[in-house]
Amino acid sequence: MRIFANVQELKAAVGEQFGPTEWRTVTQEQVNLFADATGDHQWIHVDVEAAAKGPFGGTIAHGYLSLSLLPSFMMELVRVDGLAMGINYGLDKVRFPTPVPVGARVRARGELVDLKGTPSGYLSKLRMTVEVEGRDKPACVAETLSLYVPAESS
Repeated sequence: MRIFANVQELKAAVGEQFGPTEWRTVTQEQVNLFADATGDHQWIHVDVEAAAKGPFGGTIAHGYLSLSLLPSFMMELVRVDGLAMGINYGLDKVRFPTPVPVGARVRARGELVDLKGTPSGYLSKLRMTVEVEGRDKPACVAETLSLYVPAESS
């Protein structure tokens, strides 16, 4: 993990890469819980028997499940001290180039693309890439936007 004392230190790191994180295994239970939370029970995600005969040879994680891992991956990559709060502001250019088979291991890398001041705080753009062990293409590439609000004394 890269720790920054404040947003000014983070600004100096624009263009740097962070990571990778630790590997995490994507489980069928995790996929099923995500299906329950989102209402997306498509057979390629939750029907183990049918998916074994399908195009992927087994169940796969939802693309949005891969995306939902980004906040926890980010906490493994970067920490900025001296903040009142950090807010998820949005995403740019989200793609899912390859599926994540259930049972596969994933990890992430980040690259700080930009950090600019705004009236509300500092808006960062961190390009996150979720890798699948043994695969050439990533599972997810997204530019995450975070608003960092410095503490009053910073």
